[in-house]
Amino acid sequence: MKDMGLSAISPVDGRYSKITAPLIDFFSEKALIRYRVLVEIEYFISLCRIPLPELNGVKEEAFEKLKEVYRNFSEEDAIRVKEIEKTTNHDIKAVEYFLKERFEAIGLGQYKEFIHFGLTSQDVNNTAIPLSLKEGLEQVIFPALDQLQEQLKAMATKWMEVPMLARTHGQPASPTSLGKEILVFYERIKEQYCQLQTLEFPAKFGGATGNFNAHQIAYPDIDWTGFGDAFASGLGLKRSQVTTQIDHYDNLGALFDNLKRICTIIIDLDRDFWAYISMEYFRQKIVKGEVGSSAMPHKVNPIDFENAEGNAGIAIAIFEHLSVKLPVSRLQRDLTDSTVLRNIGSPIAHMLIAIKATMRGLGKVKLNQEALDQDLEKNILVVAEAIQTVLRKLNYPEPYEKLKELTRTEEKINRAALEKFIDGLDIPDGEKEKLKKVTPFNYTGILPGTGRQQKGQ
Repeated sequence: MKDMGLSAISPVDGRYSKITAPLIDFFSEKALIRYRVLVEIEYFISLCRIPLPELNGVKEEAFEKLKEVYRNFSEEDAIRVKEIEKTTNHDIKAVEYFLKERFEAIGLGQYKEFIHFGLTSQDVNNTAIPLSLKEGLEQVIFPALDQLQEQLKAMATKWMEVPMLARTHGQPASPTSLGKEILVFYERIKEQYCQLQTLEFPAKFGGATGNFNAHQIAYPDIDWTGFGDAFASGLGLKRSQVTTQIDHYDNLGALFDNLKRICTIIIDLDRDFWAYISMEYFRQKIVKGEVGSSAMPHKVNPIDFENAEGNAGIAIAIFEHLSVKLPVSRLQRDLTDSTVLRNIGSPIAHMLIAIKATMRGLGKVKLNQEALDQDLEKNILVVAEAIQTVLRKLNYPEPYEKLKELTRTEEKINRAALEKFIDGLDIPDGEKEKLKKVTPFNYTGILPGTGRQQKGQ
């Protein structure tokens, strides 16, 4: 019988494993080992291409055989590395010994001492982990964000001309457009997403304390700084120029801060839709067999938005820790960064869960036009802003104060009462007629992306 995630400690690998499965190739233990193997092999190939004199015998055709080691990296390979680690008690050294075995197997045993040549562990980790983050975001998170944005834009376009009562401080305010309010979230996510795509993924590659000490003493005539820059660039990364034994992580912190902001926007979106559902602006599609409450059969809860909010919150908390902790290290290094870096996949997974849950929630909502219209009709006084603004234009004495006196009353002001007030104003009849035509249904301003006013204005 399948485990169904019942033995998983984290819901990321248990309850939500179907959603997070695409991240396994980038953030699992096996993935981390594979990326380390990739960095070590690509580094060896780069040494051959300098070429180092001692590596002149490595032919071009051998490079493809070496690349196959990480391209076809299997679970059995990962297990072998872990078995070696039981002896070494050092994860990077275990990778090195694993590769020495593979070099022997493919006839490159005489060159195996150039595996990990002149490197320290963090040259490998601080290249492998940013590379896995880069590819994980590009192949999983970015497409998910693209889908969310497409969904929001389609909803915004569909409902751009649907007038809706705005609420500032929770109170009725000047009307807006439902589509425009959804477009707000599209624009916010788009802005942060664009910024995210401009950020570079850093790599630290410079030897034991960042100065290429071992490389320089062995081959003083080689431009190792230029070599390191080209090597990182070839992997799609940017080498941090002046470092200690580890990367300073400032640029990685910027990436996490940006992801945190996107998660914050998603929470804001989830809460607004939750509120619209509670106000009955939206109804939710019924899913056959789904239960809303164990006690109240009638309930259809906005669980997807709640799920998304919770997971986005966890992601934010971990991103926050990553961005403030990683740039701080004792002297030339301590091991706290190594422990923390292993958790990069966790906030990414919670972020993915939040994106997918938000999309599910958005896919279930159905517009309840009647509720929006009723709210607008019973809040006729929100056009007070329009009336007092036109009166200001006409240089009418104390327009704000007169509207304040009218609207701040315990008596219910309806359309007839408002028209009576307008009729009593000492302004041209033509202006009175214009003001009477202003309603909560057409006082929505300029619709984004169209440059035109709501129909009827």
